[in-house]
Amino acid sequence: MPALNNSEIMKIVNRYIGVSGGYLGDFSYRTHEEFYQEYCNLDINPYQYQGTTRERFIAILKSSPPEVQAKILRGIIERFPISPDRIKTRTKSLQDEIWEMVKRLESGAPVESPSPKITTALVERAISDTESLLKTSGATSGVDRIHTALHGYLRAVCADAGIKYAEDYSITKLFKLLRQNHPSLKNLGARQSDIEKILNSFGNIMDAMNPIRNKASVAHANDYLLEKDEAMLVINAAKTILHYLDAKFSCESEIPF
Repeated sequence: MPALNNSEIMKIVNRYIGVSGGYLGDFSYRTHEEFYQEYCNLDINPYQYQGTTRERFIAILKSSPPEVQAKILRGIIERFPISPDRIKTRTKSLQDEIWEMVKRLESGAPVESPSPKITTALVERAISDTESLLKTSGATSGVDRIHTALHGYLRAVCADAGIKYAEDYSITKLFKLLRQNHPSLKNLGARQSDIEKILNSFGNIMDAMNPIRNKASVAHANDYLLEKDEAMLVINAAKTILHYLDAKFSCESEIPF
């Protein structure tokens, strides 16, 4: 799931923990160092980072992967109980919001972003946009861009292999064309019939992605959008397809003639 964005981090620091006179909560250098082991079960050395305790805490949180961020947030909630009498912004509603962040961070990291060997500027830009949107706006905003990345990638593979296609071909048609004509998808090794069933499922996924992109993403002015969990499902499915296909097609393209 998407990592914490800058707005969320500053809300945790300024509103929940609290900053006074440049100090982060009641942390000293020593108690900040001990916090990660005592409350988070993490081996983190704040002295590897530059700046004040506040600056070090922010740097650690920003640079940590989602699962580590979740542990730090759990530690923060335990270390700093609700006390609106002391810090007016440290409220139950804000703590509930932080718990939602924890739930999101612990729900599973997204499939790693692919770096296709057969690519175009469009494909690279669309993949980069997807990752940026996941961090800043959420999965729903990334559905259109991952669809564009997959569409552009399939076209690039067709062009690389000399397979002719029409400009208006959907990702479903392009995938079918590649399955019929690309040599890399002819020999699928052991359990070929079972792998073909999985590839058929890939085709069904792509067929479903077309109306999702057109009717439930921010590609158009749609009244109803995918919820974040379903949007993440679409993005992860597309990334999985990209990873597999690029492994197959790039292997073929590297065979010397």
